[in-house]
Amino acid sequence: MRSLIIITILLAATTALAFELNPSTSPKTVAPVAASPIDPAMIRQGGDTIEDAVAISIPHNGTGTTEGYTDNYDEVCPYENSTSPDVVYTFTTGAELYLRVDLYGSTYDTKVYMYDADMTLVACNDDYYPDYVSRIESVIVLPGVQYFIVIDGYGGAYGEYTLTVTDMEMCELDCPAGAELEGEPSLIEDYIDLHNSGCSNEVPEDYIQPIMGSVFCGVSGWYSSYGLTHRDTDWFLYTIPTSGMLEVTGDAERATYMFELGPQDCSTVAVIQQATIGPCSEATMTIVGEPGSTVWFWVAPTTTMEDQFEEFDYILLSNIEGPSAIENHSLTEIKSLFH
Repeated sequence: MRSLIIITILLAATTALAFELNPSTSPKTVAPVAASPIDPAMIRQGGDTIEDAVAISIPHNGTGTTEGYTDNYDEVCPYENSTSPDVVYTFTTGAELYLRVDLYGSTYDTKVYMYDADMTLVACNDDYYPDYVSRIESVIVLPGVQYFIVIDGYGGAYGEYTLTVTDMEMCELDCPAGAELEGEPSLIEDYIDLHNSGCSNEVPEDYIQPIMGSVFCGVSGWYSSYGLTHRDTDWFLYTIPTSGMLEVTGDAERATYMFELGPQDCSTVAVIQQATIGPCSEATMTIVGEPGSTVWFWVAPTTTMEDQFEEFDYILLSNIEGPSAIENHSLTEIKSLFH
């Protein structure tokens, strides 16, 4: 059985919190806020439970507060044991939609997840934005099925939230000819990730894939392995070019994290910096280091999706000096060749 390696994120101050860079987790760098006993809110924006969930239509944009509500629900995405109050909304659509559920603008450390009518978890996210506010990206909902959105918090955190639910266009990227390919096997049922899963393995150096070309195409997604849903987490090794500055620009078909990790020791490795790419939205990370030295680089979906076998493409463009059939092009220029 693969070992799970505990990763510690070091804050600028002395506070630190542990998390795991394994297929079911994402970063967390703040301590939970203890909830205090408060009287129920006089005006409720959403429901307190599934039974009295407030119906919304899509698209939706609204605000509210979780203060005064009851702690009825919790999901591990990836943090458990939340004592935060939660608010519930519900919706049903007349067509298959591709949704974004966004809490951008909320004022506390949020968590958001979705259930279907059978109370099966559909999707969940804790930290999407740097201020620990949540967003579920790229979730498919079916016509005629009732869904529930639960707005929750990390630890005991509660407060004011902004909820935006919008229909999205499908994002499609095609790998340009001549790019370096990841080469990972397909994410089938009961898949065991032995390709580039890094510190999730007992000999991590055998599972960290060097990136040699300036244009790299990878595949990530979600899969079920022996009853548990996992994200495909990809660990890479970049080499700092002679300029001493490595620039990596990425894009993906689903919302995806890019992390710079260090030091290169699974017992102490931490997230040095992060960026979010996709869907069809670029971001660039700049890494400064000694020319010729190496960098651990990590890619994985931002959202935990339940009961969905899905693969999606991502592209990494860098200024490394290794061989590549495509050089001296911006990612925007390369993307213009895709269709």
